[in-house]
Amino acid sequence: MNSLFQSFELWKSLEFCLKPQLEGLVKESNFVTMRLAIILFAAILLTQLSCNPNEKPTPIGDQEMYFPPISGTEWAKIAPSELGWNESQISALLDFLRSKNSKSFLILVKGRIAMEEYFDGHKATDTWQWNSAGKTLTTATVGIAQQEKLLDINTRVSRYLGEGWTNMPLAKEALITPKHLLTMTSGINDESELIIRPNLTYLADAGARWSYHNVFQRLMNVVANASGEPFENYFNSKLKRRIGMDGYWDEGLIFTIYHSTTRSMARFGLLALNHGKWETEQIGNEAFFKESTSTSQNINPSYGYLWWLNGKSQFMLPSSQSVFPGMLIPNAPADMYAAMGAEDQRIYVIPSKEMVIIRMGKASDPGNPNFAVSGFDQALWEKINAVIK
Repeated sequence: MNSLFQSFELWKSLEFCLKPQLEGLVKESNFVTMRLAIILFAAILLTQLSCNPNEKPTPIGDQEMYFPPISGTEWAKIAPSELGWNESQISALLDFLRSKNSKSFLILVKGRIAMEEYFDGHKATDTWQWNSAGKTLTTATVGIAQQEKLLDINTRVSRYLGEGWTNMPLAKEALITPKHLLTMTSGINDESELIIRPNLTYLADAGARWSYHNVFQRLMNVVANASGEPFENYFNSKLKRRIGMDGYWDEGLIFTIYHSTTRSMARFGLLALNHGKWETEQIGNEAFFKESTSTSQNINPSYGYLWWLNGKSQFMLPSSQSVFPGMLIPNAPADMYAAMGAEDQRIYVIPSKEMVIIRMGKASDPGNPNFAVSGFDQALWEKINAVIK
């Protein structure tokens, strides 16, 4: 800061900001004028940055990553105008989200809320199901358990669940590691999503076939047995509470699904953006987070450890052995990775833009409630691009 009394521009700015207070005082006594001089000096120190009409805000690219407090509702925001977004296209984006049965939509840039909208009577305090987007919570919890040396994802699953946890020949069962469950390459028959022992029969050797299957849930049992406590207890103490999430696991007959508020989903997205780091604390191992969001096998390059990856040369989808050429979502950023759940629950993480995008709601197309990628993603990104580019 230059000398406060030598800057003519500063005095002009101060006069502009304090003009209402200055009017009517020029005719007062010298005593009042002296008091005013003291007030002016204090005002310069207190209001120089906020009142100077020529002062420009710090560009978002120069700001540090922001993390909201662990408790309470405080969360820093940034206006779309400060980001240089095309604000004229925001209404079209919101209309699209509303028309596609959305409950909530939130964008973080460097951790700050740039957009936060709720629809159809849904409120910020209401919870909603993550569906398969919650698989990534399991991934992160497995990573923490490995970090604590409770398990090794490259060791056979039967070490933690005991021999005979499947209905496969023991020699084939012994090939399956937690990593195979993380990458959807266990080789277990995928005809039924009901994960009971009679259904867990042999279809292929572990690592030889990619198939989107509910058997990943056995990772929860692996963590529970390795840690000596129920999976949810371990998850709550090692992940949920440490980043200020709310929510709960709903254990159904077939699916175990996480429910939370939109902001809690955004908290996890922010953790993923920062490779497991929350402020100065490394919640999950950075290397493991990077592994999780990188190609995990050579069958479906668009899949990591229960994360979907954009920007790859080909992809496979649930309930199919077909291989499709090109990117998962062609008009989304190539470096994006995503947690995707049925009925279009989404966490998009875009490192190049330091951005996290959340969508919760009912299926955009009720007649086609896809498990993962749907035409909704392409259409949504068309609207998002119109705003942020």
